[in-house]
Amino acid sequence: MLVHLVLLLFILLISFYKVIYQPIQLFDAAKINAPYDVVIVPGLPYDAGKWNPLLKSRIVWGCHLYQQGHAKNIIFSGSAVYTPYQEGAVMKMYAQKLGLPDSVLYAEVQAEHSTENLWNCTKMAKKLGFKKIALTTDPFQNMFLMSFGKKKGLEVDYIPFVLSKVHYLEKPDFEIDPSSARVENFVSIKDRETFWERLGGTRGDNIDYESK
Repeated sequence: MLVHLVLLLFILLISFYKVIYQPIQLFDAAKINAPYDVVIVPGLPYDAGKWNPLLKSRIVWGCHLYQQGHAKNIIFSGSAVYTPYQEGAVMKMYAQKLGLPDSVLYAEVQAEHSTENLWNCTKMAKKLGFKKIALTTDPFQNMFLMSFGKKKGLEVDYIPFVLSKVHYLEKPDFEIDPSSARVENFVSIKDRETFWERLGGTRGDNIDYESK
């Protein structure tokens, strides 16, 4: 029983560090290293007229980094995965509603998994001539992508949103016209891939690591 309690306490301490404390450390380091040429923001499914609260938090935090002068450009990333709408394109529309100029906003619409968000956008950023690159997302996804990025040798910094800060940022439920982001003849990934295939995609199994 004591061993179980110690193990549980250890897990809680690690979770607290990764979700609460580490994002503060990374944000403080990022402010010193800023401004970044671009920040990458991974998407989540958008269902017409329904904004996922976590998706809004990711977008708003990325825009906050731009508004505070910590980033010069933003790449929003995500294909039409679980719904017919390209996540990256829809996220860009939200950022436009927040008042960000179109000239600093980019949409990557091929990634179907988080590892592809990071990999595809890093390649895209370099092709656009951006050198200082950062990823910003929620602390939970950041734990996994930070490990993946370091394993693959990606020259990317990580700026997960700080819960105590993002909580106070306004996250309006903007009305947008998502028709331009809608994919015709859409088929959900759940109908195209098995659970194990999707899990492999999440691990990065679908990425062509040799392509330039």
